[in-house]
Amino acid sequence: MRVLLVEDERDMASWLVRALAQSGFLPDHAADAASAEMLMADNDYEAIIMDLRLPDKHGLVLLREMRARNDLTPVLLLTAQGSLHDRVRGLNIGADDFLTKPFALEELEARVAALVRRSRGRQPARLHCGSLSYDEESRAFSLGDTLLFLTPREHAALHALLARSGFPVEKVQLFGKVFNHDSEANPDAIEVVLHRLRKKLTGSDVHIVTVRGLGYMLESGASESTPA
Repeated sequence: MRVLLVEDERDMASWLVRALAQSGFLPDHAADAASAEMLMADNDYEAIIMDLRLPDKHGLVLLREMRARNDLTPVLLLTAQGSLHDRVRGLNIGADDFLTKPFALEELEARVAALVRRSRGRQPARLHCGSLSYDEESRAFSLGDTLLFLTPREHAALHALLARSGFPVEKVQLFGKVFNHDSEANPDAIEVVLHRLRKKLTGSDVHIVTVRGLGYMLESGASESTPA
């Protein structure tokens, strides 16, 4: 789940980016409105977490400009304690939710996940492929009755493949979902992530296969996966 964090407080931003990544999100960070606008122009985000007190432009102005160009990406506003006026204005302009600082990380993650679910127009669901399942509420993978422990990049890659199980996912598209926009990694680095995932799926009925010329595909069955 790719999200954009717009936050100018360096320590807060560093903590949130690290925590969100560990929870399976793919966070990009913008320290000001100008950086956020450039990232939004170049990327598709499933949600935006936005602080209001930005150094170059108030968050409500940035939000108003987003909605004016028909950008409907769900936005969660981070507001200061007691800023009722900003919260009301934000909701009227088009914010989807708000959270008052200080907050618990678990609540932030739950609210972001709920915004994405609502934007997709469906309730929490479980994705399946053979014995592999993914609970979108907890963002946890299970193989049979066993939880899979994955790194953030493994989590992002497996989610992208599971969401299109039975159909190939192009290498470039998969790379974009796994690595941040500013990553210096080569596109071939995705094969390292897939190699680790294949090892974690060894012995199960779920395989990651290479579809020559088309990308990678998750499938269930007794056959072994094609080496990358």
